[in-house]
Amino acid sequence: MALETTQNQLAGYLLLIDRYRLNVLPNWHTSLVNPTGTLRATIQNGQVESVYPQSYWPGDGTGDHLEFALKYDGVNPGILSALFEIVPANEIADWIASKPTGKYARRIWFLYEFMTGRELPLPDLTQGNYIELLESDRYYTTKPGRRMPRQRVMNNLLGGRSFCPVIRRTDKLSTMERLDLRQRCEDIVTAYPPELLRRALSYLYNKETKSSFEIEHIKPGASRTEKFIGLLEMAEHRDFCEKSLLIDLQNRIVDPRFQDTDYRTKQNYVGQTISYQKQLVHYVCPKPDDLPELMDGLLTAHRIMTDGAVPAIIHAAAISYGFVFMHPFEDGNGRIHRFLIHNILSLRGVIPKGLMFPVSAAILKNPALYDHSLEVFSRPLTRTIEYDLDDLGQMTVAGETGRCYRYIDMTPQAEALSDFVSLTIEHELTEELDFLASYDKTRRSIQEIVDMPDQLIDLFIQLCQQNNGRLSARKKESHFGFLTDDELVKMEQVFRAGDEKG
Repeated sequence: MALETTQNQLAGYLLLIDRYRLNVLPNWHTSLVNPTGTLRATIQNGQVESVYPQSYWPGDGTGDHLEFALKYDGVNPGILSALFEIVPANEIADWIASKPTGKYARRIWFLYEFMTGRELPLPDLTQGNYIELLESDRYYTTKPGRRMPRQRVMNNLLGGRSFCPVIRRTDKLSTMERLDLRQRCEDIVTAYPPELLRRALSYLYNKETKSSFEIEHIKPGASRTEKFIGLLEMAEHRDFCEKSLLIDLQNRIVDPRFQDTDYRTKQNYVGQTISYQKQLVHYVCPKPDDLPELMDGLLTAHRIMTDGAVPAIIHAAAISYGFVFMHPFEDGNGRIHRFLIHNILSLRGVIPKGLMFPVSAAILKNPALYDHSLEVFSRPLTRTIEYDLDDLGQMTVAGETGRCYRYIDMTPQAEALSDFVSLTIEHELTEELDFLASYDKTRRSIQEIVDMPDQLIDLFIQLCQQNNGRLSARKKESHFGFLTDDELVKMEQVFRAGDEKG
């Protein structure tokens, strides 16, 4: 193809999507070739567009642009899966046969057979070194990977055919990986007395529970709160990534009327009513028929990442966000999603034994960051899927949509979780412990003024918190009539001094 104009030409995934009219989620990186330009790139909202000079033009063939895409646009299993269902197998095979030992041809060969389940008419390779399927300096991978002798590649993907996320090594994630998060947690907690830490646990469990419910604008009763706290206490002891345990988990945290005995059998979605019989759809969930395979794939990916020494935050992001994107139950998906963060980080040793890690409190305080981590997937997905709503708000989804959920670039979600983990360690943990330390000091100082029962001291502090640091005349009369004016003034001063420090 001779580039005779100065107009940018599509290359890599962009050309393949246009040529075969693929209905897929956009890739994070797009490529153009300009016959007169120089190499340049623009970045906007996490999307990178690169314009290459004419010397980069790969040729006309589908295989040429497949190789270009893997080299410059990265590995995008979602686009590749859609393409492999359309391009004739013999066309792919002929291109691979023209360069059978080429590393990109071998990767495409493996990915074709991995995703389609169909074998290309090509003989097994019998010599040559093994190559990584995903380049470990560009992607998070399993180690050492699984040997695939047919193409002589090391399959180091994070999952299997039914669910296989891709997470790129960005600067933010590389920085996170260099930090010893467990050691940072231990450094924080060892700075406080053991007795204070024991008391802090109950506060942290309660804070995490209320925060997780409040994210969904739910106020749980005492019974549901205690049940969720009980589950959080179990998170460090048991791997919950099994179907039966997930169902039991859902049953424990939702209203009994909405307990499920299996994955949902109805098409659901996340949306809001904006007018009579008018719904604004924020997210289209997978079809019920696709859920068993997708969820089996999610749980398989969990085992692969556990065995493959994938960094804990990468692992937790892929599984917890993968779960909420699957939305396998009618209710409770968001709370289970956040519970799985605890479960995986605890089992992988990021959180020291016996420590509650209030990540939901960090999420609650940073709703824009959390919403973005969900919307960066849900928004383009909703524009891609064809759906319809009837007058009762029941949704039907047309076409094959499973691959949209099967192969997700979860780099943005991993970056978001790394932010939340950092915020939890540096703010939520320290703020809660500092508050308790200050509270204890305030209690002791008040008791030195008037030696009264602990319950009354706690009530005095609570009432001062509610009234800008002072005890109202009415509350003094009803609860603290025994105090002299001088004692009251001193106790209020002690409270305000402690409140400012806390």
